[in-house]
Amino acid sequence: MKPPIKNDFPEKERMIANLTIAFEAVLSNRVRSILTGLGIIFGVAAVIAMLAIGNGAQKEIIDQIKLVGLNNIVIKPIIAQIEEQISENDPFSKEKKKYSPGLTLRDKNSIAQILPGIQAISPEIVKDTYIMNNGIRRSAKLVGVTPPYFKLFNFELEEGTMFNDQNLINGMPVCIIGKSIKAKFFPSENPIGKKIKCGNQWLTVIGVLEQRIISKNSIKRLGIRDYNMDVYVPLKTVLIRYENRDLITKAIIEKGDDDEIATNNYHQLDRLVLQVAETEKLSATADIIARMLARKHFDVVDYEIEIPELLLKQQQRTNDIFNYVLGAIAGISLLVGGIGIMNIMLASVLERIKEIGLRLSIGAKKKDIVFQFMFEAIMISATGGIIGIFIGVLMAYGVSTFAEIPTIISFGSIVISFGVATLIGLIFGIAPARKAAKQNPITSLRYE
Repeated sequence: MKPPIKNDFPEKERMIANLTIAFEAVLSNRVRSILTGLGIIFGVAAVIAMLAIGNGAQKEIIDQIKLVGLNNIVIKPIIAQIEEQISENDPFSKEKKKYSPGLTLRDKNSIAQILPGIQAISPEIVKDTYIMNNGIRRSAKLVGVTPPYFKLFNFELEEGTMFNDQNLINGMPVCIIGKSIKAKFFPSENPIGKKIKCGNQWLTVIGVLEQRIISKNSIKRLGIRDYNMDVYVPLKTVLIRYENRDLITKAIIEKGDDDEIATNNYHQLDRLVLQVAETEKLSATADIIARMLARKHFDVVDYEIEIPELLLKQQQRTNDIFNYVLGAIAGISLLVGGIGIMNIMLASVLERIKEIGLRLSIGAKKKDIVFQFMFEAIMISATGGIIGIFIGVLMAYGVSTFAEIPTIISFGSIVISFGVATLIGLIFGIAPARKAAKQNPITSLRYE
């Protein structure tokens, strides 16, 4: 007895045949396929652009935290107006505002002695000045600091040495320059040991800092300087060789009338930065410092206290919420795109009933019909995903170029968006594929 003849092809060949038929069906209806995948296209583009903006914002915030330092509290002076005030009880009497010594090294010493948990404290004096060397003159900032400053703000030396005890105690005329100062004044020579004139003083260069990349947005938002154009000297050097606003000088005495004194900067320090050991104690420490300064400044609020890290983290939370909203919108676009694919594929089943009946009548199995329509749905969604990736990358670059918002396109966002798009095609292609497979071959061939 002869064995029955099998009409079955190997499974691999059947899958290839189903894939080929699906590809030809999609290719023969290019316009409809592209229109069907529009939801997927814009959904994927939105996901990539959104994640690029979110990654850019995240990196910028991390960079800003590095610039302001971790767990730092910043105390800045306010130039309080020293003016006459008229008493409400007696309009003919005048009383002076309370006296304040301003922000001084005494405040720094008191905080360091009294407050526990202070890891480092850095006083600063910043002066607008000019630099001269080899016939070149350029405006710059002269910054008087102590060694903790460089640790607090993550500065690293590119070459040379830091200030030593002799420099700090005796106020020696030495300096550490930023990278841009070196490029401007010493483009082709080693600046270590060379002299530059800052204001009316000649300073010896003992070190060069590594370059700090700072965006314009960070400079504007954080109110910081371009550190690469700064000249750093020991704090005592500024107090001895330039200016000490805590001293009563002949010039101050000569400014005897109140109108002139009202605009005078009487603060010895231009900034005081403290690093707290534990993040959880930042707010409590800032409150204690505020009460201490209120007593020492005789209740004159001529200072402000900021916690940059907490402000930046609040901004980060706001950005995260914004990213979640954008992600939800992009997800809805992908969902709508999947529904569009399902609807078009269902309509396609009705249009191709005779084709389905013909395939079933010549030996195709129901699973072949299922795979054919599922392959079509996956192809549409995958093609839409590829187009969406291209558009999303262009959108990210456009936002970065024209809106000046930093964007970072990650490989992960591309993989995730494309994977989700393909998965949506698979999920929403199941219902049309199953409906097509349930068609009766005889009824389908008679369908008009």
